[in-house]
Amino acid sequence: MAFQIYNTLTNKKEIFKSIKKDEVTMYNCGPTVYSTAHIGNFASYLMADLIRRYLEYKGYRVKQVMNITDVGHLVSDADTGEDKMEKAAREEKLDPNAIARKYEELFHKDRKKLKIKDALVYPRATEHVEEQIEKIKILIEKGFAYETTDGVYFDVSKFPEYGKLSGNKLEDLKAGSRVDVNEDKKHPADFALWKKCVGENEYHVMKWNSPWGEGFPGWHVECSVMSMKYLGETLDIHTGGEDNIFPHHECEIAQSESMNGKKFVNYWIHKRHILVDGEKMSKSKGNFYTLADLEKKEFSPLAFRYAIMSVHYRQQANFSFKSLEDAQKSIDRLQEFVHELMSNPFRGPSEGGDSYVEKFEANMDDDLNVSGALGVVFDLVHEVRKNKSKFSSEEVLKFLKKVNSIFEVLVFEEQVVSKGIKKKIEEREEARKNKDFKTADRIRDELLKQGIELKDSAV
Repeated sequence: MAFQIYNTLTNKKEIFKSIKKDEVTMYNCGPTVYSTAHIGNFASYLMADLIRRYLEYKGYRVKQVMNITDVGHLVSDADTGEDKMEKAAREEKLDPNAIARKYEELFHKDRKKLKIKDALVYPRATEHVEEQIEKIKILIEKGFAYETTDGVYFDVSKFPEYGKLSGNKLEDLKAGSRVDVNEDKKHPADFALWKKCVGENEYHVMKWNSPWGEGFPGWHVECSVMSMKYLGETLDIHTGGEDNIFPHHECEIAQSESMNGKKFVNYWIHKRHILVDGEKMSKSKGNFYTLADLEKKEFSPLAFRYAIMSVHYRQQANFSFKSLEDAQKSIDRLQEFVHELMSNPFRGPSEGGDSYVEKFEANMDDDLNVSGALGVVFDLVHEVRKNKSKFSSEEVLKFLKKVNSIFEVLVFEEQVVSKGIKKKIEEREEARKNKDFKTADRIRDELLKQGIELKDSAV
């Protein structure tokens, strides 16, 4: 079965076909480094990691780029208000560059805990301002952009397909919705390519010289410029959270296709928002969590990885601490099974697990149906324990290693003791101390069946 993925641009599942044979170019909207990335941000990055890992499982070489936004992302989608970087700098009494490096470092630290693979490059917006200026010049020369008293704007009326990703129509984008009222703009939906240091931006710290005076680039233009620089004018895949669809990704399409006269992205893939205990995540509700918050409650980052990945990316995952507990139990169950296979190898027909491999891949090929794929894995665990004679432990381990190349929650080393096994050992030690030898013997026998032999010392 060919790999199919849901394309936001066409609103349907499509068979994936890369531009170059065996190679995929993928761009992911990365963090705006003004604060610690929260679990909602990482849900989107985990989706991108899942896509990359499954494409690599399929034999593709993936060239992945994720941007670092460290200038130009204003607090309003309407190109108004304070720059998020400068707002954080003012509040923390640091310069914007120090803020950016601080939270960029924290982002990478958390990313690595979550086993999210390294991208080819993490380009920073501030290090590509000259390239952005050059692309804005091209848009002006081609008649797609114009200068006003406070900046340079893209003229959406010159791009008839504006709205093709989000479904928005220009006539419906009235002033006062998600766009600002700016009398200098030709249309309320026209978006900023460059903001001048005038008016509310007069004292903007981060600024560069340009043909239009001192200023700084808009948020949307950085992604177009950096993706094209590192991956080419047409990309295979572009990902982000569903909140990026409009205006950010819609604007990326308009400016990129106007610059180059070519299709910008073949497959747009978006992650649904996650809820927290059934509600939208917000600081005011007290349900706003970072990875550090989960670790303080003694949850493994990999439990969060598993919990997020096990829910389809187009479904609205409901995060709860119960979901983390369930995820950890699932990981422990699989880890204990791995230990059984490694401790007590057995030889059966090597093709015994072939049908499970086929079913696993069929589910993953169907728009990354992870829950179905994981169901196949647990069916295999059950069947192997029920009738080992049908399987070869070596082949089952080989399959589990391939599965883990996607999910990255297991370890394959001799004498790995999972959290669940450790708990059983601790319970047995407590029983022995309390002279409850019946319970101690029962736990010892359970562990022995899993290939774990305990040698007792005097109580």
